[in-house]
Amino acid sequence: MAVSDETFETQNVESGADDRLVGLDWNDARKLIAERPLAWVSSPAHFEGSLLPLIATYDASGRPQELIGHFARRNALVPIVETDPRVNVLFTGPDSYISPRHAGRRDWGPTWNYAQLHIQGELIVEDGLTEAALEMLIDKVEAGADSPWGAQELGRRYEVLLAHIVGFRIRVEKVSGRFKLGQDEDLKDLQNILANLPAPDLVRWMRDANAERLETPGSQQ
Repeated sequence: MAVSDETFETQNVESGADDRLVGLDWNDARKLIAERPLAWVSSPAHFEGSLLPLIATYDASGRPQELIGHFARRNALVPIVETDPRVNVLFTGPDSYISPRHAGRRDWGPTWNYAQLHIQGELIVEDGLTEAALEMLIDKVEAGADSPWGAQELGRRYEVLLAHIVGFRIRVEKVSGRFKLGQDEDLKDLQNILANLPAPDLVRWMRDANAERLETPGSQQ
């Protein structure tokens, strides 16, 4: 389903001076949100949260500007954010324990590699956004399928199900991220880890994070 640009026109939000990215840039943040859209959305002032799939919009610099999503009207977060809209959002990438066995050195200290992006913002519930938010998510997750599914295939049942959910946007105020993907490892140790670690998703992300030095002539084993 096509979603009009007007529907997702984002309001200007000044980039937070407190943004902090370690081991990544805005392109990496975009990759994480795109590949791992299921995020933990929680209220910092209440003991409540939900895993929700989110789609991001971006400003001219590539910084996330808004997160678009939907949840069930009976979700416990709904009455909370109507009076206290501040939320924390956590996206997580692939992760794994890295053993000295993987580095090929018994004197190498074990560690854990991961990618994470923490966003603070204001969640605004919008009835008028519900259908467009749902279509935006469907378009995203069905993209590339031989025969992508569309909500219209539900027929009359679609309207019944639609009545039980509500759309929202999260206006991004602050972003903090850390990608610990072997960027500080000795090249020989990194190559051993990439060859021996039985975690293909993480290995791919580690290769991307270290692409420049892995591609340097003479760096290959």
